[in-house]
Amino acid sequence: MRVIGVISDTHGLLREEAVAALAGCDLILHAGDVGDLEILRRLGEIAPVRAVRGNTDDGAVAEALPETDVIDLTSPNGGVSTEGRGPLAYLLHGHRELDLDPAAAGFRVIVQGHTHEPLVRERAGVLYFNPGSAGPRRFNLPVTVGRLRVDGVDVHPEVVRLDLA
Repeated sequence: MRVIGVISDTHGLLREEAVAALAGCDLILHAGDVGDLEILRRLGEIAPVRAVRGNTDDGAVAEALPETDVIDLTSPNGGVSTEGRGPLAYLLHGHRELDLDPAAAGFRVIVQGHTHEPLVRERAGVLYFNPGSAGPRRFNLPVTVGRLRVDGVDVHPEVVRLDLA
């Protein structure tokens, strides 16, 4: 079983509680509004990282990151190959409408951020997963990250609330 860490909306703040919650993951996905490339470097000390830019990312962060990415959840670095393809995830920030039919395109999971609110929803065989926000607290929303446990073609989502001192 592989464990994929999912984080979003750090907005330049990588909490030690988030680092601890993602420790031991095989791969980490960042769903945008990174805020600082140093965050991706630090996450890369835990596991390979795939990330997209969000609507507040600009400058070097926006230049370094794509708007969307396709992830093979069984690949060591998330890269897609023609051999041994596992469940596919479509990674985006979510500030724009999804511009494809995920089921028809062969995606098992849509990972997005933007709203700062955790979401786990299954529709037409596709898991929609938002880990919530791990950065500065917004409104009364919890500070969270997520995990996707991948067992063959099965994907089991989990939202992890961070215990903040």
